[in-house]
Parts: sequence; structure tokens; C-alpha cells
Amino acid sequence: MAIEYLHTMVRAKDLDKTMAFFKLLGLKERMRKEVEAGRFTLVFMCPPDQDDGTADVELTYNWDGDDALPDDSRHFGHLAYRVDDIYDMCAKLQDAGVTINRPPRDGHMAFVRSPDNISVELLQKGDAKEPQEPWASMENTGHW
Repeated sequence: MAIEYLHTMVRAKDLDKTMAFFKLLGLKERMRKEVEAGRFTLVFMCPPDQDDGTADVELTYNWDGDDALPDDSRHFGHLAYRVDDIYDMCAKLQDAGVTINRPPRDGHMAFVRSPDNISVELLQKGDAKEPQEPWASMENTGHW
């Protein structure tokens, strides 16, 4: 029996803020489902060159709120994305007000969090970049 990856679902307390975060990462909206009977919206986002449904993040937004969401979604784990230039991506996110929880000191890996506390791992495509400032000496912030 074969198994096939479909998507990762995360709950969004504020759909606009959460979508804006994933757009900063470079994802785009691939598909949206408004479910009137269940009073929720599903937004599927993906990297631009992976819009075949094989690399989706499913954002689930409950219209009546979601007070049951924990303040810290550590039970989830993380999403991981490979990026062309980890330093450029971290600078772009930081300029937009996103905290770099685990800076890319090694030129290879960083962690950030979405507005809903979803941990996102960023990995440098190919070989690690040479360490450079300000990242090389930047301390961790919070947890990821």
C-alpha cells in the first residue's frame, strides 16, 4: 500500500494576518473553500512552482472564532521550506516585523513563527552559505 503526502493543516485565528505571513515566505493562494454549513474557510497555499497540490499548507479559519486554540502550538511541530537565499529571506521577514527565533548563524537553518505560533523552519537550498553578520552573532529569541 502506497502513501501520498497531501497537505499540512494549521488553524488561523486571523486569516488575513496568517496569509500575509505565508505570502512573505513566498507562498501563494492555490485554492479557497468557503463552507457555509460548517462556518469555516479553507485556504490552500503553496510555493509558486508547486501549485499541483503536492506542497500545500491548509489554513483553516473558523468564522465564529477558535478560542480552543492553545497560545503556543508546540504540539504541532513545524513546517519546513527550502529557500534560495536564507539571509535574504530572514532579512525580508525581519523587515516586515517577524521575529527570527533561531537566526541562520550557520548559513543553513533558521526558525520563525507565524502569527498563530506555527513554527516554520527555513533551510538554505544547496550548500550552507558562509556565516555572515548580523546573523552569525545573533542570539536565539524565544523558542521554536
